[in-house]
Amino acid sequence: MTQLVFDLTADKAFGRADFFISKSNAAALSWVDRWPDWPSPVLVLHGEQGSGKTHLAHLWAARAAAKLVAGTALDEALLNALIDSGEGQIAIDDADRAPEILLLHCLNLSLEAGGTLLLTARRAPGVWRPMLPDLGSRLRAALAVGIGQPDDSLLSAVLAKHFADRQVRVGHEVIAVILTRMERSFAAAAEIASALDRAALSHGGAITLPLARRVLAERAGQPPAADRDPGIA
Repeated sequence: MTQLVFDLTADKAFGRADFFISKSNAAALSWVDRWPDWPSPVLVLHGEQGSGKTHLAHLWAARAAAKLVAGTALDEALLNALIDSGEGQIAIDDADRAPEILLLHCLNLSLEAGGTLLLTARRAPGVWRPMLPDLGSRLRAALAVGIGQPDDSLLSAVLAKHFADRQVRVGHEVIAVILTRMERSFAAAAEIASALDRAALSHGGAITLPLARRVLAERAGQPPAADRDPGIA
């Protein structure tokens, strides 16, 4: 019997022990750990969706006792609340999706209070092309650190974390098969974990090798592969 599946958001773990370090994100993490010894009061961490920017923002917010806000949620009411709190340390996740005028006010608020501010974004600040000249100058003066493309070890850890956040147990052999057939991106890892979780819930079973192969084949528009891959026990 096919079960109904509700699209529930998984609870994500943002502790230090949950962050997997690799060559692609080591520099970004090192700057988070160097706070407050930054050469600029503003640090911009940029990388593709799912690269760990939000996780790093949580780590820095905990380290700096900072307020963490989502760029998409930044409005006048939230800005006024930050002003009333006198908060100098602020982290804005997805800052490139925040309203420009409010982002500029938030930057000025933190700097005038002698604080520091961490921004995360999908792109480096040099290519944002904001409409407000003052915001552009602020961003150009910021320290920008990129998160690179993931290698196999990082993608494996990212997949494992996505499944763990969904409270799903997945064997190493399943992750090994996913790695051989997936697009090499953080976004693809999140999408595949979600698709496999939904497929398993729909059929009332676990995420097995045959299920993983079927879902991956469907995503690629290919017929399902054989039940066993060479070299996979």
